[in-house]
Amino acid sequence: MPFKVKKLDISDILLIKPDVFNDTRGFFIETYSYSQFRELGIKEEFFQDNHSKSVRSVLRGLHYQKLPKAQSKLIRCIKGEIFDVAVDIRKYSFTYGKWVGVVLSEENKNILYIPSGFAHGFLVLSETAEIFYKVTEEYSPLHDRGIRWNDPAIGIEWRIEDPIVSEKDKNLPLLKDADNNFD
Repeated sequence: MPFKVKKLDISDILLIKPDVFNDTRGFFIETYSYSQFRELGIKEEFFQDNHSKSVRSVLRGLHYQKLPKAQSKLIRCIKGEIFDVAVDIRKYSFTYGKWVGVVLSEENKNILYIPSGFAHGFLVLSETAEIFYKVTEEYSPLHDRGIRWNDPAIGIEWRIEDPIVSEKDKNLPLLKDADNNFD
């Protein structure tokens, strides 16, 4: 199997390490295989791909979509380096309000799987970063929601005091006030 998996502190979040084949010409990696991801326990189908570019110190998030348009995500950093974070917002979960974070980079080529029921955000650590991610539902403005990146009840250790954050993200509610139907 060309993928190795590490369960993180929240076991539903998976860090996927693909096999990398390097030679003098460059490298080759398989980044997604429907059948092999099913063997890893990722049984969803992905319906939309997203690609974003940001500069150093940009923090995007924490974003999610409500049910019935909730999204699971497969995230890769294809240029630069990011600190990628998932927050459990499933109210019934034993890890509700807890977070995990990993560094994703063009160097480590790791992939982060975040199932629906989690808010997602990232901080750019390099001069610029490009992120490519697959999602299981198309974007739905009607279901688009978020949580403030610096909610003290969550306590994410972002590695930066004053990130560049959009006006929209600055005004997101705290987790306790969020419009969240993951009951």
